[in-house]
Amino acid sequence: MFVKDRMSHPVITVTPDVSIVDALEIMRREHIRRLPVVDKHGKLVGIVTEKDILHASPSSATTLSVWELNYWISKITVGEIMTRDVITVQEDTCLEEAARIMADNKVGGLPVMRGDKLVGIITESDLFKVFLELMGARVPGVRVTLLAPDVPGELAKITQAVADVGGNIVSLSTFEGEDPTNRYIVMKIRDASSEDIRRALESAGVQLVDLRTVHVQ
Repeated sequence: MFVKDRMSHPVITVTPDVSIVDALEIMRREHIRRLPVVDKHGKLVGIVTEKDILHASPSSATTLSVWELNYWISKITVGEIMTRDVITVQEDTCLEEAARIMADNKVGGLPVMRGDKLVGIITESDLFKVFLELMGARVPGVRVTLLAPDVPGELAKITQAVADVGGNIVSLSTFEGEDPTNRYIVMKIRDASSEDIRRALESAGVQLVDLRTVHVQ
Protein backbone atom coordinates (compact mmCIF):
# COMPACT_ATOMS: atom_id res chain seq x y z
CA MET A 1 0.00 0.00 0.00
CA PHE A 2 1.26 3.44 -0.91
CA VAL A 3 0.95 6.97 0.43
CA LYS A 4 -1.46 7.89 -2.38
CA ASP A 5 -3.91 5.27 -1.08
CA ARG A 6 -4.28 6.89 2.35
CA MET A 7 -3.28 10.55 1.94
CA SER A 8 -5.74 13.40 2.40
CA HIS A 9 -6.53 15.17 -0.86
CA PRO A 10 -7.17 17.68 -2.24
CA VAL A 11 -4.86 19.31 0.28
CA ILE A 12 -5.80 22.57 2.01
CA THR A 13 -3.03 25.15 1.55
CA VAL A 14 -2.24 28.79 2.32
CA THR A 15 0.06 31.36 0.75
CA PRO A 16 2.92 33.05 2.63
CA ASP A 17 1.04 36.37 2.90
CA VAL A 18 -1.86 34.88 4.90
CA SER A 19 -1.93 36.08 8.50
CA ILE A 20 -1.35 33.52 11.26
CA VAL A 21 -4.77 34.47 12.64
CA ASP A 22 -6.44 33.42 9.39
CA ALA A 23 -4.27 30.29 9.14
CA LEU A 24 -5.25 29.23 12.65
CA GLU A 25 -8.91 29.81 11.85
CA ILE A 26 -8.60 27.56 8.78
CA MET A 27 -6.97 24.81 10.86
CA ARG A 28 -9.67 24.91 13.50
CA ARG A 29 -12.49 25.04 10.96
CA GLU A 30 -11.08 22.10 8.99
CA HIS A 31 -9.93 20.16 12.09
CA ILE A 32 -6.30 19.96 10.91
CA ARG A 33 -3.02 20.88 12.57
CA ARG A 34 -0.78 21.79 9.63
CA LEU A 35 -0.99 23.64 6.33
CA PRO A 36 1.38 23.36 3.37
CA VAL A 37 2.36 26.81 2.10
CA VAL A 38 2.42 27.44 -1.64
CA ASP A 39 3.39 30.44 -3.77
CA LYS A 40 1.15 32.05 -6.36
CA HIS A 41 2.12 29.37 -8.87
CA GLY A 42 1.11 26.56 -6.51
CA LYS A 43 4.71 25.56 -5.76
CA LEU A 44 5.37 24.23 -2.27
CA VAL A 45 7.52 26.72 -0.35
CA GLY A 46 6.94 25.75 3.29
CA ILE A 47 4.68 24.27 5.92
CA VAL A 48 3.13 25.82 9.03
CA THR A 49 1.72 23.98 12.03
CA GLU A 50 -0.64 24.91 14.81
CA LYS A 51 2.31 24.69 17.20
CA ASP A 52 4.28 27.18 15.07
CA ILE A 53 1.45 29.68 15.33
CA LEU A 54 0.95 29.24 19.06
CA HIS A 55 4.68 29.65 19.67
CA ALA A 56 4.66 32.84 17.60
CA SER A 57 2.15 34.44 19.99
CA PRO A 58 3.54 36.47 22.91
CA SER A 59 3.57 35.07 26.44
CA SER A 60 1.11 36.11 29.13
CA ALA A 61 3.90 38.25 30.61
CA THR A 62 3.81 40.74 27.74
CA THR A 63 3.30 44.41 28.58
CA LEU A 64 1.31 45.06 25.41
CA SER A 65 -2.29 46.15 25.75
CA VAL A 66 -5.06 43.98 24.31
CA TRP A 67 -5.40 46.35 21.35
CA GLU A 68 -1.65 46.39 20.73
CA LEU A 69 -1.48 42.64 21.11
CA ASN A 70 -4.25 41.94 18.61
CA TYR A 71 -2.76 44.41 16.15
CA TRP A 72 0.71 42.87 16.49
CA ILE A 73 -0.56 39.32 15.97
CA SER A 74 -2.69 40.31 12.97
CA LYS A 75 0.42 41.57 11.18
CA ILE A 76 2.37 38.31 11.46
CA THR A 77 2.18 36.26 8.26
CA VAL A 78 2.61 32.57 7.64
CA GLY A 79 5.71 33.31 5.58
CA GLU A 80 7.48 34.72 8.64
CA ILE A 81 7.14 31.60 10.79
CA MET A 82 6.77 28.69 8.37
CA THR A 83 9.33 25.91 8.03
CA ARG A 84 11.00 26.35 4.66
CA ASP A 85 13.00 23.11 4.42
CA VAL A 86 10.00 20.85 4.03
CA ILE A 87 10.35 17.08 4.23
CA THR A 88 8.12 15.54 1.54
CA VAL A 89 7.33 12.14 0.07
CA GLN A 90 6.27 11.06 -3.38
CA GLU A 91 2.78 9.60 -3.82
CA ASP A 92 4.19 6.14 -4.63
CA THR A 93 6.19 5.98 -1.38
CA CYS A 94 5.33 2.92 0.73
CA LEU A 95 3.28 3.74 3.82
CA GLU A 96 5.81 2.21 6.18
CA GLU A 97 8.56 4.35 4.67
CA ALA A 98 6.46 7.48 5.24
CA ALA A 99 5.90 6.40 8.85
CA ARG A 100 9.65 5.85 9.31
CA ILE A 101 10.42 9.31 7.92
CA MET A 102 7.91 10.90 10.29
CA ALA A 103 9.27 9.02 13.31
CA ASP A 104 12.93 9.66 12.48
CA ASN A 105 12.36 13.37 11.88
CA LYS A 106 9.77 13.85 14.65
CA VAL A 107 7.16 15.37 12.36
CA GLY A 108 3.42 14.70 12.33
CA GLY A 109 2.73 15.10 8.63
CA LEU A 110 4.34 15.06 5.19
CA PRO A 111 3.25 16.88 2.03
CA VAL A 112 2.82 14.39 -0.80
CA MET A 113 4.24 15.18 -4.22
CA ARG A 114 3.74 13.96 -7.76
CA GLY A 115 7.07 15.01 -9.19
CA ASP A 116 7.24 18.65 -8.07
CA LYS A 117 3.46 19.08 -7.78
CA LEU A 118 1.73 19.01 -4.38
CA VAL A 119 -1.11 16.46 -4.49
CA GLY A 120 -1.90 15.64 -0.86
CA ILE A 121 -0.72 15.28 2.70
CA ILE A 122 -0.18 12.19 4.85
CA THR A 123 -0.41 12.62 8.62
CA GLU A 124 0.01 10.61 11.79
CA SER A 125 -3.79 10.39 11.99
CA ASP A 126 -3.90 8.73 8.55
CA LEU A 127 -1.27 6.22 9.64
CA PHE A 128 -3.09 5.54 12.89
CA LYS A 129 -6.15 4.53 10.85
CA VAL A 130 -3.94 2.21 8.80
CA PHE A 131 -2.69 0.63 12.03
CA LEU A 132 -6.31 -0.08 13.03
CA GLU A 133 -6.83 -1.82 9.69
CA LEU A 134 -3.63 -3.86 10.01
CA MET A 135 -4.62 -5.10 13.45
CA GLY A 136 -8.24 -5.79 12.48
CA ALA A 137 -9.35 -3.50 15.29
CA ARG A 138 -12.84 -3.04 13.89
CA VAL A 139 -13.41 -6.74 13.18
CA PRO A 140 -14.85 -9.09 15.81
CA GLY A 141 -13.12 -12.41 16.28
CA VAL A 142 -10.47 -14.24 18.24
CA ARG A 143 -7.28 -12.26 18.83
CA VAL A 144 -4.22 -14.46 19.20
CA THR A 145 -0.67 -13.51 20.19
CA LEU A 146 2.10 -16.05 19.62
CA LEU A 147 5.84 -16.11 20.14
CA ALA A 148 7.37 -18.10 17.29
CA PRO A 149 10.89 -18.92 16.12
CA ASP A 150 12.06 -16.69 13.28
CA VAL A 151 12.69 -19.55 10.89
CA PRO A 152 11.42 -20.46 7.41
CA GLY A 153 8.12 -22.35 7.37
CA GLU A 154 7.00 -21.36 10.87
CA LEU A 155 4.32 -18.95 9.66
CA ALA A 156 3.02 -21.51 7.16
CA LYS A 157 2.69 -24.06 9.98
CA ILE A 158 0.68 -21.58 12.07
CA THR A 159 -1.69 -20.53 9.31
CA GLN A 160 -2.25 -24.17 8.31
CA ALA A 161 -3.19 -25.03 11.89
CA VAL A 162 -5.78 -22.25 11.86
CA ALA A 163 -7.12 -23.33 8.46
CA ASP A 164 -7.46 -26.93 9.65
CA VAL A 165 -10.12 -25.88 12.19
CA GLY A 166 -11.94 -23.67 9.66
CA GLY A 167 -10.48 -20.39 10.91
CA ASN A 168 -10.31 -17.37 8.61
CA ILE A 169 -7.37 -15.06 9.36
CA VAL A 170 -8.57 -11.49 8.73
CA SER A 171 -5.40 -9.76 9.98
CA LEU A 172 -1.86 -10.86 10.73
CA SER A 173 1.08 -8.78 11.94
CA THR A 174 4.55 -9.63 13.20
CA PHE A 175 6.62 -7.70 15.72
CA GLU A 176 10.09 -7.91 17.22
CA GLY A 177 10.31 -10.73 19.72
CA GLU A 178 12.21 -11.16 22.95
CA ASP A 179 15.46 -11.50 21.00
CA PRO A 180 16.57 -11.77 17.34
CA THR A 181 15.69 -15.48 17.21
CA ASN A 182 11.91 -15.06 17.52
CA ARG A 183 8.96 -12.90 16.55
CA TYR A 184 5.61 -12.03 18.08
CA ILE A 185 2.73 -12.87 15.73
CA VAL A 186 -0.67 -11.24 16.30
CA MET A 187 -3.69 -12.56 14.40
CA LYS A 188 -7.41 -11.84 14.30
CA ILE A 189 -9.33 -14.98 13.37
CA ARG A 190 -12.99 -15.52 12.48
CA ASP A 191 -15.20 -18.56 11.84
CA ALA A 192 -13.61 -20.77 14.52
CA SER A 193 -14.10 -20.99 18.27
CA SER A 194 -11.40 -19.83 20.65
CA GLU A 195 -11.06 -23.34 22.08
CA ASP A 196 -10.65 -24.93 18.64
CA ILE A 197 -8.00 -22.33 17.79
CA ARG A 198 -6.21 -22.89 21.10
CA ARG A 199 -6.09 -26.66 20.62
CA ALA A 200 -4.91 -26.35 17.03
CA LEU A 201 -2.07 -24.00 17.87
CA GLU A 202 -0.98 -25.98 20.92
CA SER A 203 -0.98 -29.15 18.80
CA ALA A 204 1.25 -27.36 16.30
CA GLY A 205 3.75 -26.72 19.08
CA VAL A 206 3.34 -22.95 19.04
CA GLN A 207 3.96 -20.83 22.16
CA LEU A 208 0.64 -19.14 22.92
CA VAL A 209 1.10 -15.78 24.69
CA ASP A 210 -2.52 -14.53 24.71
CA LEU A 211 -5.88 -15.56 23.29
CA ARG A 212 -9.08 -13.58 23.72
CA THR A 213 -12.43 -13.12 22.00
CA VAL A 214 -12.98 -9.54 20.84
CA HIS A 215 -16.47 -8.10 20.40
CA VAL A 216 -16.50 -4.85 18.42
CA GLN A 217 -19.31 -2.42 19.18
